[in-house]
Amino acid sequence: MASSSSSGLTFKLHPLVIVNISDHYTRVKSQAHFANAKTNGATSSSPPSPPPRVFGCVIGIQRGRTVEIFNSFELLHDPSTDSLDRSFLEKKQELYKKVFPNFYILGWYSTGSDAQESDMSIHKALMDINESPVYVLLNPSINPAQKDLPVTIYESELHVIDGIPQLIFVRANYTIETVEAERISVDHVAHLKPSDGGSAATQLAAHLTGIHSAIKMLNSRVRVLHHYLLAMQKGDIPCENSLLRQVSSLLRRLPAIESAKFQDDFLMEYNDTLLITYLAMFTNCASSMNELVDKFNTAYDRHSRRGGRTTFI
Repeated sequence: MASSSSSGLTFKLHPLVIVNISDHYTRVKSQAHFANAKTNGATSSSPPSPPPRVFGCVIGIQRGRTVEIFNSFELLHDPSTDSLDRSFLEKKQELYKKVFPNFYILGWYSTGSDAQESDMSIHKALMDINESPVYVLLNPSINPAQKDLPVTIYESELHVIDGIPQLIFVRANYTIETVEAERISVDHVAHLKPSDGGSAATQLAAHLTGIHSAIKMLNSRVRVLHHYLLAMQKGDIPCENSLLRQVSSLLRRLPAIESAKFQDDFLMEYNDTLLITYLAMFTNCASSMNELVDKFNTAYDRHSRRGGRTTFI
């Protein structure tokens, strides 16, 4: 597999595709775990089965040299023959064509840590639909040290290896593209409450824990830099002028937040925030009082109609 693609295509991936693949994998994994537990029993000591792989198609639009992947749908995979159910694919393609007439099948997706040799057979089987399909691979394994999205997009290129032309997978760069509806949906999913009945306090605790971890990491990195500079000052390590210039540039930014202007602006923003909070509290209290008065007036009117006038205090 080559390191990077040379086709010059620009790929734009929408978050809905990542959510769909992740949901597909989670459902299949849960169903497989439930089936194994039911078959082997709760007390079985058999080793856990490897995580299942899921397969599907990605659809979108290609405008010139720009390929934009909007959505995806699932496919049926036969592990014995390592092939896709063609009739099911054609049926799904026909249904999606009625709903999204401008979308075309751009390729397929799967899960795993890396592209496998058997994936090329599936890739070639889709070339009659798209002569140059793309392969979106999602790595479901959790790696806390990884900062990038666990998603890789592959293209296929014809390379001559040992005098024999062969199709191989090459990595392609991509960017995340979103529309307003997707941003709202992703934000809604990100702020969903935990399934174990967690409250807002639980979410606040998780948020504060994340902030604490970030500050702790920043503190550790500052300590490493401080110890490095001390060792450089003592002569234990050679002096690096480029690093000293970067540290000096970083330190020159610090006095900017300790100036009198910064303090005035900060206090002004702080007072404005307190004033808005105070006014919001007054508005909330006034609204509650209005609702209470309306309820008393409604009860008083009903009592007056039933019999006799009474004094309302």
